[in-house]
Amino acid sequence: DKVLMELIEPYELRTAKLREFLEDVKPSLRYDIVPLADPYGPAITDPDLQCLVVSEETRKGGDAVNKKRLENGLPELALYEIVLMKDPEHSQNEEEKISSSSLRQRLLGTLLRPPRQDPALPSRPYVIGLTGGTGSGKTSIAKLLGRLGAFLIDADKLGHAVYVPGGPAYERVVATFGAEILNEDGTINRKVLGAKVFGNQERLKNLTDIVWPEIARMVKEQIGEADVQG
Repeated sequence: DKVLMELIEPYELRTAKLREFLEDVKPSLRYDIVPLADPYGPAITDPDLQCLVVSEETRKGGDAVNKKRLENGLPELALYEIVLMKDPEHSQNEEEKISSSSLRQRLLGTLLRPPRQDPALPSRPYVIGLTGGTGSGKTSIAKLLGRLGAFLIDADKLGHAVYVPGGPAYERVVATFGAEILNEDGTINRKVLGAKVFGNQERLKNLTDIVWPEIARMVKEQIGEADVQG
């Protein structure tokens, strides 16, 4: 349940950093670096261990280690508690202490690998597609990109535009689904239309075959307009 566990560095790299730290602190120090396959590691089975360094928040873990050691017939370890350094620069969503979780938070938005160079892709305009369910943050990200200078194309608005009288899909939708989908003012009643296609794969495909190509065409037109605007 670590924060942003996908951004945790590989074990080999973390080991190398720890080894470098230990050698900086005391070059003559003898040490073993052991990977932990469970919450306890060798602390509950190694009879040579005498002390365990804990912090205020890991003290319970130290007590749990000693309980396991007693169950295994080993003497308790002395628990030496240290105070963790505070991070005066931490932001609201970060931990108060200096921690790897906060460091991973700060990595958000950085590239994990260089952009893939594809000669088949035009160098401009660069098109980003934002998808996701309701509440996933599409609007917030779009606003952020807009403030950075992006040209925004709202596919939902284009989806409404194709249905309006005179719109590119209006006549074909009415011809396919009948005049009963119209309001008194001639506009398409989307609820009535939705009821006709809901749960009917054939009717839904008929509708999307009409509407989606028109939306795609309008998107391409707007991409071209964005390109002209630079």
